[in-house]
Amino acid sequence: MVGYKSCLLISSWVVLSACNGNDAPQHDEYPPVAEGELCNPAFDMEAPAGNPCVDGLVCDPVSGREDFVCGVPLQIRGTVVDAVTKVTLADALVGGLDRTGAPLGQLAVSDAAGHYVLTVSAPRTPEGEIADEAQYTLQGFAVDYQPFPSGIRVALPISAADAVRDDVDDVWVIENPGTDVGLIALPPAQRGGVTITGTVVADAPGGALIVAEGAAPASYGVSDSTGAYTLFNVHAGAVTVVGYRRGLELTPRAVSVGDVALADVDLTAAVEGVDELAAVQGTASLVNPGDGDATSVVLVPVSVFNDNLLRGPVPFGLRAPDPGLDPDVNGSFTIFGVPAGTYKVLAAFENDFLVRDPDTSIGGTDLQEITVESGRDQTIAEGFKITGAIGVVSPGAEVPEVVNGTPTFVFEDDSSEDGYIVRVFDVFGDLVWEKLDVPPVKGSKTVEVPYEGPALSPGFYYQFRATSMKDGTAISATEDLRGVFIAG
Repeated sequence: MVGYKSCLLISSWVVLSACNGNDAPQHDEYPPVAEGELCNPAFDMEAPAGNPCVDGLVCDPVSGREDFVCGVPLQIRGTVVDAVTKVTLADALVGGLDRTGAPLGQLAVSDAAGHYVLTVSAPRTPEGEIADEAQYTLQGFAVDYQPFPSGIRVALPISAADAVRDDVDDVWVIENPGTDVGLIALPPAQRGGVTITGTVVADAPGGALIVAEGAAPASYGVSDSTGAYTLFNVHAGAVTVVGYRRGLELTPRAVSVGDVALADVDLTAAVEGVDELAAVQGTASLVNPGDGDATSVVLVPVSVFNDNLLRGPVPFGLRAPDPGLDPDVNGSFTIFGVPAGTYKVLAAFENDFLVRDPDTSIGGTDLQEITVESGRDQTIAEGFKITGAIGVVSPGAEVPEVVNGTPTFVFEDDSSEDGYIVRVFDVFGDLVWEKLDVPPVKGSKTVEVPYEGPALSPGFYYQFRATSMKDGTAISATEDLRGVFIAG
């Protein structure tokens, strides 16, 4: 169980320490205060100001204001399991992200029964109650397992509206099927290796994507609010440990990985501050957007980019518009605070009824890659052309669906096509099956394609993707995050 006293990332860019009353400092002029009273989340006996909270309370931000208020702690509780066998997993790491994608608090460690308890910061009402908009997603990491979320798996939001008061422990608790974390075992060839641990040393160390570059595949993790990070399954060889996050550039560490775990591989800030780092600029033009009216653009380090799925983990903050905001790009965009590195630039990656135009016969449709130098602004040489997506009907139009038996893939007809290509990928990005000659339909608004590939593994995640073709050229496709299903 993770204690309440931790350094919590409670806004997109500011790190503050939230103290619980069990360790609340005592000062005659600044006594601890009760629930619903204003507090100082970073109360310091050496330079006292404001008030800490009384025993058992935490100091969290007031929604829509710059104040902080004392409130009853909020915990997320659940179980970590193997997503296929349902066996519980001990010693897995679970982290929480707020609605902007900012990490909250320290990572929780699952116990012998797979249970975890994660204490998170929550936006509050002025009275100290949990605000309605409080929302979280989860991350999970374990030895010999694929990180969650990754590949075709995305994390679904968890609402604090589901929190229930635990009068025994005097905490608010969110615990439901959505708080259980299912992890997918890595292929045998990717298991093993060693664990690397260390700390990000910076003023705001939380939320950095830490990558063991040079390893195959590149293992990654995320630093918690104290800066601590863990990388599992790092295979032998020369490895460079690198970190990525908006507003933070870390000095990489070169290490030699053998068969013994490596500890204290610390990463120190080289440059801090959004304004001190590079800004990446570009343009995205919407052509025949259908139901879409704006998109977003993100950066993914090339070392963790999956060339089959055309995706990878996005470091916190490397997005236009800013994290937590609805897509609004329809023309020029800028991503601020970008640390040095080489990135893939993904436009129309999120569910917004749009896709990057797949027509390679015209300009502005290639996948962009850029190398950013420290503190030097960069403009992407070629703009993106964005077009309306083919709508997914089933399975996986909105969330992953369990499919029993042989699936049939259903998607909306693209009236300007003369055929389709349908491909199925597994959770690791490997191509499972493809049909290159799906004929056009007449008199129907949808296309149905029965699966004709090898047997699907029960409990495993898959994704189908459809691409419409015209005279041998791709003209549209289904969206990157839709069409995910689970074999029953």
